[in-house]
Amino acid sequence: MRLEANALQALCRQVFAVRLVMIPLGAPPALGRTAPGIPTYLVGGAVLGTFMLSYLLFRDWERFGPLLLRHRWLLAADMAVGALLLVTATPSSPLGLVALGTPLLAGLVYGWRGSALFAAAQTVVVAALGGGLVLSLLCVLAGAAGSSVRDFLFRLSETRARLAAAEAVREERERMAREMHDSVSKTLHGLALTADALSRTSDPAVLREQAALVAAAARRAASESRALLTDLRAVQVPLLPALRALDAEVRVTGALPALPPRVAGHILSVAAEAVENVRRHAEATETLLTVSVTGTHLTLSVEDDGRGLPPQPPSGAHFGVLGMTERAAAIGAALSLGPRPAGRPGTRVRLSLPLEGIR
Repeated sequence: MRLEANALQALCRQVFAVRLVMIPLGAPPALGRTAPGIPTYLVGGAVLGTFMLSYLLFRDWERFGPLLLRHRWLLAADMAVGALLLVTATPSSPLGLVALGTPLLAGLVYGWRGSALFAAAQTVVVAALGGGLVLSLLCVLAGAAGSSVRDFLFRLSETRARLAAAEAVREERERMAREMHDSVSKTLHGLALTADALSRTSDPAVLREQAALVAAAARRAASESRALLTDLRAVQVPLLPALRALDAEVRVTGALPALPPRVAGHILSVAAEAVENVRRHAEATETLLTVSVTGTHLTLSVEDDGRGLPPQPPSGAHFGVLGMTERAAAIGAALSLGPRPAGRPGTRVRLSLPLEGIR
């Protein structure tokens, strides 16, 4: 599973852990301020129900966490459960802080759009129940904090992917430098020494022998240089680790070849731009990055289950598409952008690269 998904799920789980701590701490003061009889039973029941639900989600997060990431309406149910505490114990009680959990979760799971929606709804609920300006403002700040953390994780993912590609190129350059030092450099040094000895010799037999050594060393240096140049033109970068660092589920069919750094860099940039467009514009719950390798082509596609292509692209979006198109053209690949096949909702970006010319 992707690092970012794991990190988001871990953060969401910790939100429920904090809620589990806040409820026992806030319950005694809230119950102490409640009138005896039915009001006390109502507050106690709401406290117990919210605590048990939070504990269930915290304990079995591996089972329920992916559901929360896929189905947004579950956060509405979470807000409804939290509203029980606000209604029974009132937002002004210490239990009112439990209301911050829903907008925080929305920001972590769905970004700024989700956080804005749930923070606004939670603020309306808090204000309607007399929660005051401070708690309403905290709901907005909680949503913004969750969205900021989510954006930070995704930007960290993109940085990691680019660093992985840069590190692979750096290691390959260092390897080539060692190879050059151990082969061509030593051969040329020996050639220079032999030539110096040749200039100081007048014996015809020695001259012929030294000249033969010079010629052999020169041929060996030329052969080693050609081998290094051939190897340098075929410097290869492991693309798959960099793709796995992106915020998408990655599936690979066939043996993925190592590619020259220029080609791998363009492919990675196209994939990163497509995934970033999904995050910014698609409002998708799933992003699938598929790499398929046949005997002649490498095909990369990025699909999402979001709202699809808008009639009018957002301002600046065409620059991203233009950049992907230019990168594809630079390596001789074909790029297509359109709806997903078979009438499924969402968008697909597909890059098809012929392998024959780059092997």
